[in-house]
Amino acid sequence: MRMSTWIRQHVAALRALLVLTAITGIVYPLAVFAVAQLPGLKDNAEGSLIERNGVTVGSSLLGQSFTDGKGNALVQYFQSRPSAAGSSGYDPTSSGASNLGPENIVDSAPDKTGLLTTVCTRSKTIGELEGVDGGRPFCTPGGVGAVLSVIGPRETNGTIDHPEKVVSVNEFCSVTTTPFLPEYKGVKVECAAEGEDYSHGLLIPIRGAAPAKSAVPADAVTASGSGLDPHISPEYADIQIARIAKARGISPDQVREVVEAHTGGRVLGFMGESRVNVVELNLDLDAKYPFRA
Repeated sequence: MRMSTWIRQHVAALRALLVLTAITGIVYPLAVFAVAQLPGLKDNAEGSLIERNGVTVGSSLLGQSFTDGKGNALVQYFQSRPSAAGSSGYDPTSSGASNLGPENIVDSAPDKTGLLTTVCTRSKTIGELEGVDGGRPFCTPGGVGAVLSVIGPRETNGTIDHPEKVVSVNEFCSVTTTPFLPEYKGVKVECAAEGEDYSHGLLIPIRGAAPAKSAVPADAVTASGSGLDPHISPEYADIQIARIAKARGISPDQVREVVEAHTGGRVLGFMGESRVNVVELNLDLDAKYPFRA
C-alpha cells in the first residue's frame, strides 16, 4: 500500500529536521569549539582572562576602573579612560556610549551636564591630579563649557550686534555668581538661573586663551563607543608616570619601562594608533613594585 502524499511530506520534513539538528546543533558547535582550541586562538576564545595566584582578576580585553568607593582616582594606579557603560562604568552587561554629540554644549542643571561641560570638568580634574594644565578651548577656568546665550534682535544674517541680555548658560547662580566673561559687546554677562530656558538666544561658544592642543589628551576625557576599552594612548600614560613613580617610591624611568612593555603598535602596522593596556600595566606594576601606603 502506497503512503499518501501527506505522510511522505511529513517523513521528508522529519528527516530534514533530524539532519539539520545534527549539523547545526552538534557538528557545527563542535567544529567551532575545536577551532577555538588552536594555538593563537584559545586565549581570545576563552575571554583572555587574567589570573593571579589562581584567582581571575580580569580580562585583557575589558577595562576596569581604578578608583575608590567615591570615584576618586587611586594614586598608585594608571587611570583608564572614562566609561559610560553602566552607572559606575565598565559594566560588561551595559556596554555602550553616552550618546552625547558635539552639539551638546548646554547644561540643563549643575548635575545634568552636556558633553562640553563633562569634557571640561574631566580635563580640569585630571590636570590637577597629574600636575599639568587641564585647560581646553571652549572651557571656563572653573571647568564648565564656556557658552553664552546672546539675547536681542537679530540681524538679517542671524547675528546679534546689539544684545539686550547675555547669559553664561553653564554657570548657574546657585553655584557661581562670577561668570567667566565680565561682558560681551558692552553688555554685562549674567549667570544662569537653574530651570530657565535660554535656547531662544543665540548660543555662542567662547574659545578662550587655552592652547589648541591640551596637555590632557582626548582619550582621557572621552569614553569609548563600547565603554569597555582597556587601552589608553601613550600620551595619557605619559602624563601619569610622575604620579605613579611618586606613589610607589620608584623612579619615573622604572615606571616608563613597564609602560613600554605594555604598549602595542598599530594593528597590522597601519590600522589605529599605538595603545597601552591599563589592566595589564597595573597588574605588572603591582607584581614588580608593590604599593605601600
